[in-house]
Amino acid sequence: MFRRVLVANRGEIACRVAQTLQEMGVRPVAVFSEADRGALHTRVMDEAVEIGPAEPRASYLNADALIAAAKRAGCEAVHPGYGFLSENAAFAEAVEAAGLVFIGPTPEQIRAMGDKRAARALAAEAGVPVVPGAEGGDGEALARAAEAMGWPVVVKAALGGGGKGMKVVADRAALAEALESAGRVAAAAFGDAALYLEKRVERARHVEVQVLGDGRGAAIHLIERECSLQRRHQKVIEECPSPAVDDALRERMTAAAVALARRVRYRGAGTIEFLLAPDGAFYFLEMNTRLQVEHPVTEMVTGHDLVRAQVRIAAEGRLPFAQHDVVPRGHAFEARVYAEDAARGFLPQAGEAVRVRWPRQPFARVDAGVESADAVPVHYDPILGKITGFGATRDQALFHLTAALDEARLHGIVTNLPFLRALARAPEVRRGAFDTEWIEREFLAAFAAVATAPAPELAVAAAALAEALGVWQGPAAGTDVAAAPTATPADAFRAAGRWRQPGLA
Repeated sequence: MFRRVLVANRGEIACRVAQTLQEMGVRPVAVFSEADRGALHTRVMDEAVEIGPAEPRASYLNADALIAAAKRAGCEAVHPGYGFLSENAAFAEAVEAAGLVFIGPTPEQIRAMGDKRAARALAAEAGVPVVPGAEGGDGEALARAAEAMGWPVVVKAALGGGGKGMKVVADRAALAEALESAGRVAAAAFGDAALYLEKRVERARHVEVQVLGDGRGAAIHLIERECSLQRRHQKVIEECPSPAVDDALRERMTAAAVALARRVRYRGAGTIEFLLAPDGAFYFLEMNTRLQVEHPVTEMVTGHDLVRAQVRIAAEGRLPFAQHDVVPRGHAFEARVYAEDAARGFLPQAGEAVRVRWPRQPFARVDAGVESADAVPVHYDPILGKITGFGATRDQALFHLTAALDEARLHGIVTNLPFLRALARAPEVRRGAFDTEWIEREFLAAFAAVATAPAPELAVAAAALAEALGVWQGPAAGTDVAAAPTATPADAFRAAGRWRQPGLA
C-alpha cells in the first residue's frame, strides 16, 4: 500500500479523497494555488504544497508543477479527483513516466474513451446499443446522414463533455451554421474542432452505471444512478437507484456496462452513461474515466467506498470485492451546492463564506469544500459541497435530503440552495416523472418568476425588526412626519447598514 498520495485537486473532492486516504493509513498531500492558500482542503491534509498562481493553467492544470510537488513531498501515487487533469491522458502518462502511480485508468483507456467517436465504436464492438449517428468533416455528407436518421439531430464535440459544443438541429437549413458554431466552441474548449452527429432521443433520461475494473479484463458494476435532473447538460440532483429502472432493465444495462469495461480491460473506477428512451430502449452515451461528482449516492446505497476501491486497485492490481458483494440497500439523493445565483441565470458568485452551517441530520451526508470564513475564489468551478440524503425508501431519502437542504446555511455568498429546496419539493421529482430537459422546459421559468418577485412582507418584517432592535426609531406618535427632524433616518435598511448580507436563504 502507498505511504503518501498527492491529491491533485482542490475543494470538496480533495477533502473527500483525503478522508479515505487517512482512514487507510495513507498520508494525503494537498496542492494549492495562491488563491487557495489556507483553503479547507489544505487544512485537512497532512501536508500542503504550493504549485503556482491562481490561474488554473498555472496551477491545477500545470502537470509539471503537480508532478514536481509529488516528488518533493515523497509521494508514490497521484489521485486526480474529478475535473482539471483527471481525464487527461498526457497527464496520466507524465505521472507514470515520473515513476509514480496514477490512481485511475491507463492513458490509453483515457484517450480511447475520451474520444466519443472511438468510444462509440468500442461500445458497438462490445454489443452495447449506440444511438444512430454519423461523423466526418463533409457537411453535405452529414446532412444526408441526418436526413436518413431523421430530424432532429444533435451536433456534438468528439472530445467534448458537459454539453460544450452541443447543438440541437431541427432541419437541414440550420445544420451548416450549427456545425460551424459547435466546431468553434469545441476547438476553444478541447483543442479539437472534430464533431459528430447523433439522432436526438426525445424525452430521454440520463442513467449511468458505476463500474470497477482491475485492468486485466475483470469488471463489476455497482448498479445505476439517475442523473436526469439537469440544467444545460449539468447535473443538479442525482439519485440511486433510478426510479425508471426495474430489475429486468437493470440487468440489461449493467450487463452492457460491464461488457464495455471488460472490452477495454478497464482499470479503476469509471461510469458508463446511457440515454434511456421512454419506450425502455437504452443507448450508450459516453464513458467518464474518473470518479464522478455524484459517487456518494452509490456509496450510500451499496456500502462500498469508491475512493478506497480506486486506491486498492491502483496499489494491488485487483478488484477489492466481487460482484456478489454488491448488495444495494435503500435509496439516496445528492444535491450539488454551488456559489451561483439561480434567480439570475445561475451567475457564478465569489467572495467569502462568512458563516457556514452544514446539516447534521442523522440520515444526511455532507461532502464539504468550505467552512466559515473561507474564501470562494472566482477562478474555479463554484461547487461548495454536496448534500446527500439516505432512506430505506425513495420517499424517505427525498424527505431526508429536503430536511438537510432546509438546515444548510451559507451566509456571505449567494448559493443555489433556494433552487435546490424548490426542486426537491417539486411534484414531478417526488413522482420521478422527469427527463433531461424537464427543468428547463417546465420548472425553471416558474422558479425564476417566484425568486425574482417583489417580497414586500420581507421588507415590512425587516423594518419591524430594525425598529424593535433600536436600529431605527420612527417619528413619535402624533408627530407630523413632515416636521420630524431630518436627522432621523427615513430608511430602516440604510440605517441598519452592513447587516444586509447575500446568501441568507
